[in-house]
Amino acid sequence: MTGTWRNWAGNEQARPVRVVAPRDAGEVAEAVAAAVRDGHRVKAVGAGHSFTPIAVAPGVQLRLDRLDGLVEVDAASGLVTVGAGMPLWRLNPLLAEHGLAMEILGDIDRQTVSGAISTGTHGSGVRFGGIATQVRGLELALADGTLVRCSAEERPDLFAAARVGLGALGVITRVTLQCVPLFALHARDTAMPVAEVLDGVQQLADDNDHFEFFWFPHSETALTRRFTRLPGSTPLRPVPALTRRLDEALMGPGFEALCRIGTRFPGTVRPIARFSAKAMSAREWTDLSYQVFASPREVRFLESEFAVPREHAADALREIGQWIDRHDERVSFPIEVRFAAADDIWLSTAHERENCYIAVHQYHRMPHQRYFDACQRILSAYGARPHWGKMHTLTADELRPRYARFDDFTALRDALDPAGVFTNPYLDRVLGPVPE
Repeated sequence: MTGTWRNWAGNEQARPVRVVAPRDAGEVAEAVAAAVRDGHRVKAVGAGHSFTPIAVAPGVQLRLDRLDGLVEVDAASGLVTVGAGMPLWRLNPLLAEHGLAMEILGDIDRQTVSGAISTGTHGSGVRFGGIATQVRGLELALADGTLVRCSAEERPDLFAAARVGLGALGVITRVTLQCVPLFALHARDTAMPVAEVLDGVQQLADDNDHFEFFWFPHSETALTRRFTRLPGSTPLRPVPALTRRLDEALMGPGFEALCRIGTRFPGTVRPIARFSAKAMSAREWTDLSYQVFASPREVRFLESEFAVPREHAADALREIGQWIDRHDERVSFPIEVRFAAADDIWLSTAHERENCYIAVHQYHRMPHQRYFDACQRILSAYGARPHWGKMHTLTADELRPRYARFDDFTALRDALDPAGVFTNPYLDRVLGPVPE
């Protein structure tokens, strides 16, 4: 089973020499051992939602689709063990059947559990960490073909590193998550002037369980989203089916058509952005958490995202807006702004600091490099850390000072994988090559 693999955005591809779809952890370990014998490197791939080449496999590609089972559920403790290839969109309703939920999710749910944690996927809420903070145990296949388990008590250094491991330490085969009782979210979307949002952004983040906003460059309007956590027994008032279908049409084929027009006629990008900003309507609804956190992404785009200390959020965003205006940059997608709590995971973007996450997007058919490079430069002045699954050009030498445990991570990688079985060009760039 071979062929060309492409990620969701279509900007990365690979033609592995061999593709293996193991059925269990033992077969993962066997596939790793066989690759080593044949002199190939190994990369596991999930749903392909990373915009970086983090999962590009020039050697053996492991597809974890068949490791997608719900292995064990303890409803009393909330501990749930799943196969590494379990997609979040399938896991969430399964948890609901047991009266459980993920404490927080990102804004899409197409990723696998292992892919989401390995790249540092996060949601928004200053009292909540990224998805990896919900992990209580991992099982991995190492470069020597052995299977190991780690947790806060068992191999704690490996646990501290592997929760956001970038695929550099081994192939995750099972994940144990700490889930919470099923809960609902009351959601409120409100359009506000961008200047007002930026002036009060810290208070808005503190006053809501979950707060985020979207800002179309070239417009003066932001769509704010505020979620309030409620018991799972709360009466639900979901978005009506007709409204949902209209939203899907507007943000799917409708927005695609507008983006294509902007690509063909760049002079229309600004009025399209202003129209899109005005089309973002105010509404309120209440639904189970996983139905609110995540939303579909029908129009393909490219994305770059950086975490900056939350106190710099407004200044950083104002600088980006000024650069766009000054350089006549045409941007068809909104800037997304979110917040998250600090954690203790070595290569987490939130390691030992509360963050504001600033994500910039561009329609996949439009030029993006100048815009993304400018945002990287602006945000790096604030100590920005890149999302490992989003586009950036930073190197190990530039990243090392931004992570207190960077050298600890690479030392552990070198000890576990001295031959670089799990590396690829992206990991060589962001972590540095294996010393061999």
